[in-house]
Amino acid sequence: MDVNLNLNPNLLQNEDKFNNEFFKRFHLRHAEKPLKLDEEIEKHYQFPTFYADASCAIAIFHCDYSAAKAMMPSPSMEPVKMMKGRSLVIFSCYEYRHVMNVAPYNEIAMTIPVVSDGATNLPILTMLRGDKSKNFGYYVFHMPVTSLENRLRGRKIWGLPKEVENINITKNNQNVKVEASIDGQAPYLTLSVPTQGQPQSFDVKSNLLSVLESQRLTSTTQFKGTFNLNKNMKTLFKKSSMSNGANIQLGSGPIADKLRALNIEQEAFQYRHTDTMNACFDLPHEIRNC
Repeated sequence: MDVNLNLNPNLLQNEDKFNNEFFKRFHLRHAEKPLKLDEEIEKHYQFPTFYADASCAIAIFHCDYSAAKAMMPSPSMEPVKMMKGRSLVIFSCYEYRHVMNVAPYNEIAMTIPVVSDGATNLPILTMLRGDKSKNFGYYVFHMPVTSLENRLRGRKIWGLPKEVENINITKNNQNVKVEASIDGQAPYLTLSVPTQGQPQSFDVKSNLLSVLESQRLTSTTQFKGTFNLNKNMKTLFKKSSMSNGANIQLGSGPIADKLRALNIEQEAFQYRHTDTMNACFDLPHEIRNC
């Protein structure tokens, strides 16, 4: 998708796209005040933000625990522990076809699963329990988007590290290829996610952690859809090479260097893909000092 640097002063009128039963769970309300996007434009968005008929490709890799911990913005947060001194890094790649009152855009959420506030962190078990614990969530360390409006929303409301970048998503019968690049340069990240796999239905509510003005924010994200799932359980007990592989390649530049510092293994722990799902993302429900 091409980068969209336009700031439309009007909200997109697309409420008719959100008639699925999933969205009836939530009560839409406005934020306390409009969001000022620039000196001339402000918008009074409704929350939670709804996403209808979105595609999603997810790749989950093992990475070095110590390197992931060094990336934490607060001592109150710790990466989940896996076997052999590792943690996890997750790339969630979205084509947001319909967004409540906002133009479509692509996004990659680069996250590390974390526990907070001294919660028990046992290898593998913490990840398996996951969203059942209020102290479990996902810390976003980089979040490229193809929309300036969404970059401003993400940074001003949640403190999410969003940057406007090129995100090219192409699909064939076997794989989805995702390329992230900056200003027409060669991709700094290329992912290949299988489209085929074991179908599994997900109806998930999770915490997303971010930092805004030295405060840790916790926000709720929810999604529902049927994904084709591929698991590689042997990676739990056996490390793979950290060089570029068939399904993840790192190029050059500051973001590639940041990813490379995590010592991401080339064999994924898990892949998930769906052509269509529904989701929403709410305002922060907890704000704490870092």
